[in-house]
Amino acid sequence: MAEPRKLFTFEFVSLCFVSFFAFCNMAVFFSFYGYLARLGIPVEWRGLLLGLEPMSAFALRLAIIPLLHLGNAVRVMMLALVLLVAALCSYLWVLTISGLILLRVFHGAAFVLLVSASMSLLVHLIPRDRSAQGFGIMSVTVLVPYAVMPLVTDLLLPMLPSEAYLYAGVTVMALPALILLEVLRRRVAKQAAGIDGTLMMRPSLAELRQNLRQRPVVLLLGVNLLVYLAYATVFFFMKSFAMHVHLGQGGTFFIIATLVMIAVRVLSGPLFDRVDKVRMLQVFTFQLVLCFVSFGFIRSPTIYYLLAGYYGLCIGVTLPLLNAALFLASPEHLRGLNTNLALFTMDAAFFVSPCVGGMFLAAGFSFGTLFDLCGGLLALSLVLLIVLRQRMG
Repeated sequence: MAEPRKLFTFEFVSLCFVSFFAFCNMAVFFSFYGYLARLGIPVEWRGLLLGLEPMSAFALRLAIIPLLHLGNAVRVMMLALVLLVAALCSYLWVLTISGLILLRVFHGAAFVLLVSASMSLLVHLIPRDRSAQGFGIMSVTVLVPYAVMPLVTDLLLPMLPSEAYLYAGVTVMALPALILLEVLRRRVAKQAAGIDGTLMMRPSLAELRQNLRQRPVVLLLGVNLLVYLAYATVFFFMKSFAMHVHLGQGGTFFIIATLVMIAVRVLSGPLFDRVDKVRMLQVFTFQLVLCFVSFGFIRSPTIYYLLAGYYGLCIGVTLPLLNAALFLASPEHLRGLNTNLALFTMDAAFFVSPCVGGMFLAAGFSFGTLFDLCGGLLALSLVLLIVLRQRMG
């Protein structure tokens, strides 16, 4: 498959739509905890059932990603989409704790299979000179569902018997997604005819070992992990911090930050591809350090909301540039693997952050100290970026 010359091809736009559906099905579960309460699920089980889906992604992604490549990515996505529809519809009749445990694991497995396969295809649809913009646009398709679906859920739920009907209703988006994937499968197969065979098969064990000896790849994966640990800490603990110091609604913080992230990625994508990505990462990682250190000192709602926009700006720039830098540092046939490894660092961060952060607070430390610790992790990621720049020197 020849490297694309344009970003906004039929294949890229189709993949964005499929990704949008995948994350709509996740965003609609923002009220799942309350749904479990209405089912009569004991409170001690609700957190586990809520976390089983992301835990499945964390556990399974590392086993899945070495098996994915350009040759099977679209077929795996179609299979995963069918499994996802089955999972979403199953919430209508699975009402027991044991059944929900199995369903949440199954749901997580289908979701991580879909997203991992889509990343294995995405890296072949993005031109090298527009990698940052490509990852930025794709990330917008992930962010928009979390801004839209809670509102849609609040509007529709009063008209439905329960949330389970909404979960099943989201599957209407699967039909156009499947049609697009079938067209995509044929187009990719046609374009891939006669290309380098290494792109059409899974990497060998020797290639996997060699990949992890590539210093730029390892350094960038380390930076990903540290940034996502800080990002996940804000996600899990910012609302509680806001309530603790009487700053206002934590939800408003995330609305502001998300809107700024979307705006930055849509409007500044072409700029990202014209700058020195590692140098820009250093600048905005340093800004994130300042941002996290500032969180603990906030006592004014106005400053709190201004910092929400500042945080959204910094994260909005940093994450697409990290993806682009890893994309450019990877051999062509291992770009999908390394992009999925970056997602694995995200899974790990969202698994570790609430556990360690909760224990940290339970030990008597303050939210401010927790955010300072994240600032220290970001400072460490800045050191890794400096080493990376010297290596690339």
